[in-house]
Amino acid sequence: MTGSSPPLDVAVGDLLPALRFGPVTREMLARYAAASLDFNPIHIDSDFARAAGRDDVIAHGMLSLGLAARLVAEWAGAGRVRRIAGKFTAITHVGDEIVVSGRVCAIDTGDTGRRVRVELSTETGGTKTVVAEALVSLPLSA
Repeated sequence: MTGSSPPLDVAVGDLLPALRFGPVTREMLARYAAASLDFNPIHIDSDFARAAGRDDVIAHGMLSLGLAARLVAEWAGAGRVRRIAGKFTAITHVGDEIVVSGRVCAIDTGDTGRRVRVELSTETGGTKTVVAEALVSLPLSA
């Protein structure tokens, strides 16, 4: 998956190549906190997380949504992603592997290109943690 050239033969129902990430570590969460400037202690302070009723720190939801964005950007090319939106549906924990998947759910063809809607999700241990949708602009097929 390089995203260097956009997919030309795209059909509704096509699956994007899955992306696997992890296992999630405390170091990853600390680095993500620094990169995103999200220093909420629930993500980096085990004592705080336990006081909040968690067994340990939890991953940033935006980390998982960012991986969904990465999947569609690598598939279509980052410059072709027009919008991505999602919601968080479950928590990702330290030690979890995140699996990102996508499926083409709609294609609208115009005079100058195609608008492709892609459903995205992230899962850990079979539980969906993020559901999202991306809008991608692709050239007309050959």
